[in-house]
Amino acid sequence: MPLRVTFVAAARGTALLAERFEDDRPLDQGGWDEVQRVAGALLPLAAAELRYCSPTPRSRATGAALGYAPLVQLALRDCDMGRWRGLTPAEAMAREPEAVDAWLADPRSTPHGGESLPAFISRVGGWLDTRPADDGGRIVAVAEPSVIRAALVYALKAPPQTYWNIDVRPLSTTTVTGRAGRWNLRFDGVPAQGPRG
Repeated sequence: MPLRVTFVAAARGTALLAERFEDDRPLDQGGWDEVQRVAGALLPLAAAELRYCSPTPRSRATGAALGYAPLVQLALRDCDMGRWRGLTPAEAMAREPEAVDAWLADPRSTPHGGESLPAFISRVGGWLDTRPADDGGRIVAVAEPSVIRAALVYALKAPPQTYWNIDVRPLSTTTVTGRAGRWNLRFDGVPAQGPRG
């Protein structure tokens, strides 16, 4: 039976322009309010046989607030950004413009001294491929948007630079189905209504 892994993006802890590399700040009031607004729609995912989350405070808090009681997974941590950890992208650009340009141009580069984008994608993909199929078919994982982007690049076997073209919004859901080495992206939409008589 194929696995169904639904990723839930953690609620935002800061304004978009204030987001930082490896941001480990907790949810702010706006994030808590967002979780409360969507909790009813996301609560059914708590029925998943396995429930996980990234180790960040906002991922753990989002999972707990949604009633998932998730198990922290270190493999779902954000990309190691080395000396840029805690900086906003604008701050990193102001300090090291050539290094940031090199990092954006070549996914294999690590001018920050941390993890390369392919290594990050491979780490998250390795976690996905090692989910225990015997324990059930449904899994939910609350994670940072960057982790979900990495999982999607891995699942689709897309080139690493595709990572920059995926936008994951806070509290959005993304589902992949399949098994190790063979994943499909799944979109669950509202069924279209037939013509009215």
